[in-house]
Amino acid sequence: MAGLCHVRPRGGAIGRGSDYVEDMKPFRIALPAVISAALLAASALPAAAEKLSVADISAYLNALKSARTGFVQINADGSQSTGTVYIKRPGRARFEYDPPVDALVMAGGQQVAIFDPKSNSGPTQYPLKRTPLNLILARRIDLSTERMVVGHGEEEGMTTITAQDPKNPEYGTIRLFFSPEPVTLRQWIITDGAGDQTKVVLGDLDRDVVFGSALFSIPGEIQKRFGD
Repeated sequence: MAGLCHVRPRGGAIGRGSDYVEDMKPFRIALPAVISAALLAASALPAAAEKLSVADISAYLNALKSARTGFVQINADGSQSTGTVYIKRPGRARFEYDPPVDALVMAGGQQVAIFDPKSNSGPTQYPLKRTPLNLILARRIDLSTERMVVGHGEEEGMTTITAQDPKNPEYGTIRLFFSPEPVTLRQWIITDGAGDQTKVVLGDLDRDVVFGSALFSIPGEIQKRFGD
């Protein structure tokens, strides 16, 4: 699930459902082409690698309890931003955007909160379940669930899985890219209910990191920023 020209809260790297087309706009930024190295690294993978099975990918995601890495986000309009993402399953993520954006997107307590540094009115919030990223933050991930996986293929030596909420396909899809040997999540593309896409390219994952609960506490972040 993204210069400080302006922030359009669309959920950025996390995404959102079609009910939030008007009030959840993505972070827009015009930065230099800093993503070249990351994209080259993602594409320089062996083209002949065997496609990973749905079961293998489910097992990998279930074993991914916590992680930290840098990311590059490419929005639907081609604008780019960078930052650091912290993930703690189940249900928690934190996207800290680098300057000059300085925005923050948090998932925790079944909510997503978007903190705009230019706003004094508190974060924009919406339910985590309305974003496709919820599928990989779930307590138990079973991609074999009927109608969850709507695409399974290969691209540039990586296995791709496109998944949706089988009960609410209108919330959009998340397309995950995995490199083999060892299996590693490299990037995702979220397509929201309106058809807009946000791509997130990940750096090397620092796994099994111990995070304090405050890092994912939306009420705590609100208290820190705005007080009473």
